[in-house]
Amino acid sequence: MRIAINGMGRIGRLLARKLLLSEGIELVAVNDIMEPENLAYLLRYDSIYGTLPERVSYADGRLSFGSRSIAAFRVDDPLKLPWAELGVDVVLECSGRFTKSEAAAMHLTAGAKRVLLSTTGSPDIPLLIYGFNQHALTKESKIISPGGCMTNCSTHILYLLNSIGIESAQVNILHSYTSRQELVDAPHKQFRRGRAAAESIIPVEIDLAQSLERLMPGLKDRIGTVSTRVPVANGAMADFTVQLSRAAKAREVNALFAHAARHEYDGVLDYTEEAIVSLDIKGDTHSCVVDGTLTSIVGRQLKLIAWFDNEYGYTSRIIDWLYYWKKLL
Repeated sequence: MRIAINGMGRIGRLLARKLLLSEGIELVAVNDIMEPENLAYLLRYDSIYGTLPERVSYADGRLSFGSRSIAAFRVDDPLKLPWAELGVDVVLECSGRFTKSEAAAMHLTAGAKRVLLSTTGSPDIPLLIYGFNQHALTKESKIISPGGCMTNCSTHILYLLNSIGIESAQVNILHSYTSRQELVDAPHKQFRRGRAAAESIIPVEIDLAQSLERLMPGLKDRIGTVSTRVPVANGAMADFTVQLSRAAKAREVNALFAHAARHEYDGVLDYTEEAIVSLDIKGDTHSCVVDGTLTSIVGRQLKLIAWFDNEYGYTSRIIDWLYYWKKLL
């Protein structure tokens, strides 16, 4: 399977690093509007995940990683990319610019066979969460969305809790700051997003509830969500407050997730009873890690906490998607 990445931000660069180590999947090209020498530098040196052991360099339209090299483009129009010439099977659309069906389809027009977004995308693009509804993918699927990191965390948790019964749920994702915030105070249409990200705890608006309702229509109008950005560079903690339909014990809830982690959600969801903090989740490949030490129930109101690496866990699911798509084809 031949892969190209469009957009080399945090997710695109981490995917490139992972694909260089993936067997049976070949990264053949990347595209980004930044200076290619800067891209080479950012691929090798990463403030979160460390330095690649191999030198990364750019020359004559190619990025070199030790003895390997891939094509590197600096094109702002997907229609001008040579996906047909390169025999690209899947474009990982990571720029955040082409998230509507018509826009993402430009990669198909350019010759790619399929497109996998790195975000939720518009409602006309199928929303498929790995480990939840990936079976809905067909050979005829051309453009799909794997959701975002928060959707991948929350979907599995709410689906499992619904086996007990959910009357309502409030979800607060305590999330590391991102590039969509500001380093120092600056104008922003969402005023709080414009405040200095490393200096405050900052609530921001998110569309997580709409995504979860698309995936689980039975919970429509029963889910509320917010993300609280905190002054750390990586890692997230999902805080679920759920009104259950019946009485339950914390040990019953923990047993549900511990069992799922060993069986049907093995590799996607994990369960721990160790006293971890956000730094400990860095580099974890799961979509979420339920913290059994923090589970509590008062009356029928459940408090459940899960950790996830918002970059590494999410990109791990995108790699899973590529292998799944490869087998299907």
